[in-house]
Amino acid sequence: MAPKWRELADRLAERIRSGEYAPGEQLPHIRDLVEAGEGSKSTVHAAYKALETEGLVTSSRGHGTVVRHQTPLKRLGIARYDKAKWRDGDEVAFIADRVASGRSYRRNEQTQKVSQLEAAPDVAQALGVPVGAKVYARARLVKEGEQPTHTLTSYYRPEHVKGTRIVDPTPGPAGRGGGFRVLYDAGYEIDHMKEELFARVPTPDEVQQLQLPAGEPVMELHRTTYTADGTVVEYAIGVHAASRFAWEYDFKVPDSAKAAQED
Repeated sequence: MAPKWRELADRLAERIRSGEYAPGEQLPHIRDLVEAGEGSKSTVHAAYKALETEGLVTSSRGHGTVVRHQTPLKRLGIARYDKAKWRDGDEVAFIADRVASGRSYRRNEQTQKVSQLEAAPDVAQALGVPVGAKVYARARLVKEGEQPTHTLTSYYRPEHVKGTRIVDPTPGPAGRGGGFRVLYDAGYEIDHMKEELFARVPTPDEVQQLQLPAGEPVMELHRTTYTADGTVVEYAIGVHAASRFAWEYDFKVPDSAKAAQED
């Protein structure tokens, strides 16, 4: 016979899978289930921890136990940077992902904090400045509703962004079209990018900030953005909750041998 906490966890899991408890919905407080006769406080707590370990819910102080979205966001690879989205419209990258996923969004689901700091070795190398040189850092926390999905910190050389909306500390995207539109208006049109992606164990601060369940890894993204002449105008580091994204890339397959023959 299964222990009481396991039986309770299975009943709650079935209600989650059936849609009775919808994604983003908070489960009852532990004390409410205790009062309803579902078991002792320790029984309910153990059941909730099991649901968290199984990836069905997340728990955090101040937010309670919330049902996770079981369908991850589609994180577009190349299409999210389409110039028509941010140059001619107002679909910044995180909004492009939401649109492609059929999910709703609010612009204030992206916050930002702008600071000027000394370039660490990796930032200095990417931007082509000396270690310790002053650079701007624009750190964002992106949420879906109340659920954090990822962080993204972009680094810039001061001469590229000083006086622009990019270094305006007002919360939310950097105005219409976001940071890429700001660079475009300043005469730095982005032309190509390099992205590096790897999985790792999150730090304790990341577990708290992203409200990660026990055992969930993060995907770290390094993005270097260039103009046509090879000038680096942004170096960004993103930390994504691994289960909250499905990464999608759609691109033309290169044929370097054919290109060489044509030359």
